[in-house]
Amino acid sequence: MNITALRPRLISKLEPIADFFIRAGFSPNQISYLSLLFGVFCAVSFAYRLFLPGAVLLLISAILDLVDGTVARKKCCQTKFGAVIDWVFDKYVDALALLGVGLSGIAIVSGFTPLPPAADWAVVAIAIFGSMMNTFIKPVVYAEVGFSDRVGGKIHDPLEGIGFFGRPETLIALIIGSAIGYAWVAVIIIAVCTNLSAIQRIIYLSGSLS
Repeated sequence: MNITALRPRLISKLEPIADFFIRAGFSPNQISYLSLLFGVFCAVSFAYRLFLPGAVLLLISAILDLVDGTVARKKCCQTKFGAVIDWVFDKYVDALALLGVGLSGIAIVSGFTPLPPAADWAVVAIAIFGSMMNTFIKPVVYAEVGFSDRVGGKIHDPLEGIGFFGRPETLIALIIGSAIGYAWVAVIIIAVCTNLSAIQRIIYLSGSLS
C-alpha cells in the first residue's frame, strides 16, 4: 500500500486548477513542460541553498504533474506521447531535485555527516538510483508481461499499489524536509526507502510472475 492509491481522490481536489488551465488554453503537454520547468527551478534553488523556495517550486511541479492528465481527460486529447513524457519528466524532476541538494553542499557545511565529500555524493547517487529503479521496474514489467490496458490514459498494472515508498512519498519527503531545513535527512530517507521499495516490488514479482 502506498500514497499512489490515493491519487484519484487527490486529483479530484485539483479539478479547479485543471479547469483554469483549460480556460487558459493550455494543452496537457504544455503543462507537462511547465512541471519540468518548475523542477529545474527547484534544483537551482536547492543548489543555492534556498530550500524553502525550492520546496514550494517542487510542490508546484508535483501539482502540475497531476493536473496535466486531468486536462487531457477533460479535453479528450490523451496521447501515448503525452503519457511517455509524463513518465520521463517525472524522473528528470526527481533526479534534478536530488542533485540540487547534493550541489548545495549542505551536508558538508552543516557537518551533518562526518564523511568525505565523495561519500555525501554517494548518498545522493543512491537516492537517485533508487528513485529511478523503483519506477523503472514498472515499464519493464509492461514490456515483459504485456500489460496494455489503460485506465485514465495510463497503463494499469498490479504494481500500482506495491512498494511502500514510491514517487509521491519521495516528493513528500523532499518537500517537507527542505521546507523545515532537513533536506539532507530527506535525501538519506529517500536513498534507503526507494531501494527497499524496489526490492519489495522485486520480491512481489518473483512470486506473481514465476
